[in-house]
Amino acid sequence: MAAFSLSSPNHTGSSIRVSSIFSTQNTPTLSFYSLSKPSFLFPSISLRPKIAARPRYANVIVSAVKKLSETELVTVPEETDLVSGIFTSDSGVYAVYDNSGELQFVGISRNVAASVVTHKKSVPDLCCSVKVGVVDDPDRTALTQAWKSWVEEHIAATGKVPPGNESGNTTWVKKLPKKKSDLRLTPGRNVQLTVPLEELVDRLVKENKVVAFIKGSRSAPLCGFSQRVVAILESQGVDYESLDVLDEEYNCGLRETLKKYSNWPTFPQIFVNGELIGGCDILSSMYEKGELSALFKQ
Repeated sequence: MAAFSLSSPNHTGSSIRVSSIFSTQNTPTLSFYSLSKPSFLFPSISLRPKIAARPRYANVIVSAVKKLSETELVTVPEETDLVSGIFTSDSGVYAVYDNSGELQFVGISRNVAASVVTHKKSVPDLCCSVKVGVVDDPDRTALTQAWKSWVEEHIAATGKVPPGNESGNTTWVKKLPKKKSDLRLTPGRNVQLTVPLEELVDRLVKENKVVAFIKGSRSAPLCGFSQRVVAILESQGVDYESLDVLDEEYNCGLRETLKKYSNWPTFPQIFVNGELIGGCDILSSMYEKGELSALFKQ
């Protein structure tokens, strides 16, 4: 009888000790690994109501993108609720300056005003004034080209990249945290387990606070219900483990085993503190009622 460690290779937050024997000579390690012309004979009278002209922002460039040096510098108000009245919510390129007039960051946004608000809140001392160039056809290529032209103009004039655009800088652009890997229940379908799969499931759900059995991975769910479950769990900031019930290589037999274990015929299935909470409908209902926070704190 040998002891094996069941753990995610990319996650050290959970591990399971299982005493088991494989029918192989060497002892492997079980691992939970963790997209017509008009007529002008008479005056034309229109009965349609006039549509108010789109407001132009007095202090912001709203036409074709000018050079960075030719674009007007606009002061960012201290009260962030006033930003939307000064800056456009259109897509475009923008350059942020500190209180000394030094360029700190050049970015692109689908909503410039919203981006300015974000920077004003996160780095208020560095976000004191902004230049904006609205891109008329805001596809990704056009936005990137506008951004590139401003950055290159600044480099040509100063010989350096704006501090916020330097490689590795996280002051202006936050990196998204890397998602945990999904667990794998077995080392592979060709390894014969002597410990019943149901026992592995039982230990898994009892030794981890929240476990979600889903279709696909947490980074790429393969059904709408699994996607909804992942979105809810992520929004709650809960630390949870996930397993792909469709993975027949490393979770072979899991779907049928889990149906018998939980007495629940469909997926996804969510367990909290070793108890089955239910599927997507139940989790969604609890989320809408605000009951999940209390559940996860238990």
